Amino acid sequence: MSDLAAPMTGDGCSALPFSEEHRAALKAACAEDRDIWSIYSVSFDPDHFDASLDAWLARPDMETFVLFEGGEFAGMSSFLAIEPARGVLEIGGTYYRPPLRGTGFNRRVKDMMLRRAFNCGYRRTEFRVDARNARSQAAMARLGATREGVLRADRITWNGHVRDTVLFSILRDEWVAEEL
Repeated sequence: MSDLAAPMTGDGCSALPFSEEHRAALKAACAEDRDIWSIYSVSFDPDHFDASLDAWLARPDMETFVLFEGGEFAGMSSFLAIEPARGVLEIGGTYYRPPLRGTGFNRRVKDMMLRRAFNCGYRRTEFRVDARNARSQAAMARLGATREGVLRADRITWNGHVRDTVLFSILRDEWVAEEL
């Protein structure tokens, strides 16, 4: 088994554990699409970035990564709600720079992260998507995730919206990958 928080490589993509040396590049990337943050539970737009990132990184049950396509900075994603005793974690807090959306980059990143989670012994990976985020829901379907239902009025987002959350999952036994 590998270390959940170790650097990862995938098909033309890679992930490094977040460190302060990545802060400026991540802030610039998150500023490329200021409008998207309205459908996120946390805003990493320029006005909220530093406070949001500091609070995000203070969570004890997660590992956050910065993502690259080749050598180009691409965004971020995290393993969240990590529960080793249950063998369950969530992949979320994902943001990609706008030019990478719709290019297959998401599939390659999720393959890399799922492979890591399952190699580390996790049996269930969850994805929680704002019900308003049709693009992410479609991506989950393409990934082969099972839509388990809607958590109604699940959380209050950074801008006061009471969010319905669509819960998806992939079980280790369902995951088809060339190598685990």
